[in-house]
Amino acid sequence: MTRRGWLLFVTMCVVWGIPYLLIKVAVRDLSPVSLVFFRTGIAALLLVPVAVARGQFLPVFRRWRPLVVYTVVEMAVPWLLLSRAEERLSSSLTGLLVAAVPLVGAVLARTTGDRERLEPRRIVGLLVGIGGVAALVGLDLGSVDLPSLGGMAVVIVGYAVGPVILSRSLGDLPALGVVAASLALCAVGYLPFALTQLPAAVPGPAVLASVLLLAVVCTAVAFLVFFALIAEVGPSRSLVFTYVNPAVAVTLGVVLLNEPLTLATGIGFVLVIVGSVLATRRPGPRDPAGRKAVGLTNR
Repeated sequence: MTRRGWLLFVTMCVVWGIPYLLIKVAVRDLSPVSLVFFRTGIAALLLVPVAVARGQFLPVFRRWRPLVVYTVVEMAVPWLLLSRAEERLSSSLTGLLVAAVPLVGAVLARTTGDRERLEPRRIVGLLVGIGGVAALVGLDLGSVDLPSLGGMAVVIVGYAVGPVILSRSLGDLPALGVVAASLALCAVGYLPFALTQLPAAVPGPAVLASVLLLAVVCTAVAFLVFFALIAEVGPSRSLVFTYVNPAVAVTLGVVLLNEPLTLATGIGFVLVIVGSVLATRRPGPRDPAGRKAVGLTNR
């Protein structure tokens, strides 16, 4: 990997590892609905003009149906449920649970037409990863809010299904145009609900800073950096940073928010990451490098 590739890689490891901390801070003064609106609205204001200038915005609306479905599955529902979950769960736990997305993606690919053989190594990876999720939830079950866990399950499935819709129905469209249009649609959809849930007073500096960082750095800038990373190292290698994000989320939660580093967190982290790597790693020659849309998930 080139020096530029490493710089882009490290940047992605950070910018998609810190949203969980920022969401945890933001929901202190903002409702989840308002947070999603401000996150998508500010990011759309930044990305839509760029997409329009490049002629990549309006063409994506020719397929407005899959675009709307993608927006709902990948952004509108997951980001709302993730914000609601962080009202009850620690940022460390939510970050680790989202790390299970590759496991769901591996199963989903197999059940939706991916003919690649599910070899023993990948089966072991799935089992190990499932064991990691069980450790995260089971060992701390007494202190975990079950409705929030249910919401996180929907988030994980949404993050896994979104790229499938993207690659099958929108994969040949400009990626920047798809993301900008999705952010704009999500913001417009949340606008009437957000207006009824605005805070009575101006949020504190920490909350305002968290919202701006979440929208500008973790959403708008992150997607632009991610596109550059794909161009630099290819779609398959660009996804490796998803295995580092949970470590960033846990570290920030423990250091900045004084969240406990429990036995469940330690065991679950190791098992989920190892399981995800085993379940999703494919031999180089057989890796479908043409799936440039597969990584547009998260965060």
